[in-house]
Amino acid sequence: MASNAAAPFWRSAGMTYITYSNLCANLVRNCLKEPYKSEALSREKVHYSISKWVDAKPQKPTIRSDTPED
Repeated sequence: MASNAAAPFWRSAGMTYITYSNLCANLVRNCLKEPYKSEALSREKVHYSISKWVDAKPQKPTIRSDTPED
């Protein structure tokens, strides 16, 4: 018996929790003073690897980053 009256405000705004969480994290990072701000921004970067599969075998992985300058 769920009710929409107790829905979280981020859900009412049409956001997912991850979107809301990322928005809040960005606001906090931007409010920090140096040197804490640059440290927090450097931890924000994400690196991952992608492997293509051919004939049920993984190929050499490629390292990727979510930041355009890398």
